[in-house]
Amino acid sequence: MATLIHTLADHNDDVNYCAFSSSCLATCSLDKTIRVYSLKNFTELPYSPLKGHTYAVHCCCFSPSGHILASCSTDGTTMVWNTGDGRMLAVLEQPSGSPVRVCRFSPESTYLVSGAADGSVVLWNVQSLKLYRSGNVKDGSLVACAFSPNGNFFVTGSSGGDLTIWDDKMRCLYNEKAHDLGVTCCDISSQPISDGEHGFRYFQMASCGQDNQIKLWLILFADFVGVELKYKCTLNGHSAPVLACAFSYDGQMLVSGSVDKCVIIYETSTGNTLHTLSQHTRYVTTCAFAPYSPILATGSMDKTVNIWQFDLKEPCAGDTVENEPKLAVEDWSEDDVSAWLCAQDLADFVCLFKMNNIDGKELLNLTKESLTNELKIESLGLRSKVLQKIEELRTKMISVSVTIPDEFLCPITRELMKDPVIAADGYSYEKEAIENWLSSKRRSSPMTNLPLPSPILTPNRTLKMAISRWLETQQK
Repeated sequence: MATLIHTLADHNDDVNYCAFSSSCLATCSLDKTIRVYSLKNFTELPYSPLKGHTYAVHCCCFSPSGHILASCSTDGTTMVWNTGDGRMLAVLEQPSGSPVRVCRFSPESTYLVSGAADGSVVLWNVQSLKLYRSGNVKDGSLVACAFSPNGNFFVTGSSGGDLTIWDDKMRCLYNEKAHDLGVTCCDISSQPISDGEHGFRYFQMASCGQDNQIKLWLILFADFVGVELKYKCTLNGHSAPVLACAFSYDGQMLVSGSVDKCVIIYETSTGNTLHTLSQHTRYVTTCAFAPYSPILATGSMDKTVNIWQFDLKEPCAGDTVENEPKLAVEDWSEDDVSAWLCAQDLADFVCLFKMNNIDGKELLNLTKESLTNELKIESLGLRSKVLQKIEELRTKMISVSVTIPDEFLCPITRELMKDPVIAADGYSYEKEAIENWLSSKRRSSPMTNLPLPSPILTPNRTLKMAISRWLETQQK
């Protein structure tokens, strides 16, 4: 279920685009501004709004680390901003001076692409902030762009209806007429898929257009075959031109926004419609999933940005819920480690860990020395925080490798309790879990579903000591 949790109404004209980093949301508008919000409570950052463009801002995007934000405008420029303090770092002028419609960072932050209304596409070197390569699409304005997860190629979409695949030297590798009335947006999933026949790993791409359609494609990029673009299917549901589409971080969902004022969320594997959201009162121009949390942002010509949360099933905590087994930490991928870092409020380390190829096995082997000497984390406080979180992870591994007495498990999370408290129903819960339960305006017992006579929680010191003694015996 998707629940509307916030509506941002700070822009005074159409919202054109929204983009997430691991800690922030950026939005841009016809009102010439970019606004930046914290994901913790969706309050605007002190330096927001960012002002500098002299005409409408069409697109904005974060670098993979989240430390840099780019925006582009009808004024013919792409501006680069420091997200720490809001400083403008550079103004990149499109060589032709044409209105810039789209901008995107490469996955390693090596390049920044800007595409313009005259069909020109420029590859900027992010380190030097100088023009690296340029080219042109053969027909129409360049309105869409997406990089492959490995950064080996990027795709552009034009108002003429073409999808064009470029390599990182700006060589045109492939061109396909995709939408008769023009492409409006495209996105590439961060998760590759197998074709199940030859064992090839494909990148999955979505495109949408003025023809009311969303199309799914498979892209194969390999030295021995070059580039292959395979049409997969068309997703229906919208009754008017589709202006935006985006994959969720895990690639399992695809969201779209349309002139019909609706947002539709599809299950990627089946094409089934999961949710249809009809909150906006005018065209939906943009939509984006947050990278590591179940959050969706949708923007519209009604001048608002809606923030949606995907609620997990909320059974009574005593019910039996069948979940897929969690992946063992040592089997985590680099992306799993990134998600874990964000959940631990360590999002600033995502880029550093990815650069050093830290997967689950490497994570568990990190020490004070390796954090200092190999990852070059100079701050003692930050090193200590990372090590503390890793130690907590190791403790959890102990708890899942043995049979834990049921009375030591929180009825809500089914995890070993660290700070047990007794609620008014007489049951013991992990303090944070029951506080979250109560803060979501539920006043019923997680165990019985009966009303709780009081929200008061009492520390269960006896149980805490028993858990502590049990843990000591497991670590011997």
